[in-house]
Order: sequence, then structure tokens, then C-alpha cells
Amino acid sequence: MNKQFRSMAVLKAKHGKGEELRNALLLLINPTRSESGCLYYILFEDKNDSDTFYMWEAFEDEEAFKFHTQTSHFQGFAARTDELLNGPIQLIELAHVL
Repeated sequence: MNKQFRSMAVLKAKHGKGEELRNALLLLINPTRSESGCLYYILFEDKNDSDTFYMWEAFEDEEAFKFHTQTSHFQGFAARTDELLNGPIQLIELAHVL
């Protein structure tokens, strides 16, 4: 059984905060990709809604993902979610089918 933790995080900006959210998410990419358990961490922007972003992410296992959520770069972002997001982060856990 594959222990990898894969997910898609859906992040919707508050009105007028799309660019700030984009910039905050971009700041997460390099430090997260440098974490030993990170397999990939890819940011997408909705082509039809520039206030909606998707972070496609995979970690070696759930423990590596939990470590990620405790890093200073992620905690710094998390401290700004009330300011930037129109609701909570929607985390969709993914299972590899084939």
C-alpha cells in the first residue's frame, strides 16, 4: 500500500485579495519543496476565477505533511488566512488509482 500523502488544497481569496494571496502562496513554494518529505508542491490559478488557487501537493507520508503544516513558512501563511481567504482552506485528499 502506498503511504504517500497527496492532496489538492483549494484556496479562495477574499474580494480584492487575489494578488496578495497569490504572492503569499508563491512564498511557500521554495521552502516547502526543500522539505525532506516533499515530493511535489505545485500552484495553479483558476483560469476563469483569478481569486481561486489550487495547491497540488504530495509528501512521502502523512507525517511529512504534518511536519509541513508545522514549519515556520506554513505557520506564517496560516496566520494570514483570516485576512486573505474567503473561508477555510478546502483540503481534498487524493488516492492514487493507477
